[in-house]
Amino acid sequence: MNGLTIILAIVTILSVIATITTFKEKNVLGIFFSLATLGVFGWFTVMTIVFDGYPV
Repeated sequence: MNGLTIILAIVTILSVIATITTFKEKNVLGIFFSLATLGVFGWFTVMTIVFDGYPV
């Protein structure tokens, strides 16, 4: 499960970058989808770390 934690963290970081970019461009649909991605993958990342621990 440690590989899953790393992959989820990378996707979460990329969604933060996408959220910032879409706010700069004032793209409403992009803001919606990037915030949704950030919420879902961010939650999965936090829960994976809580239940499976940090990667070695």
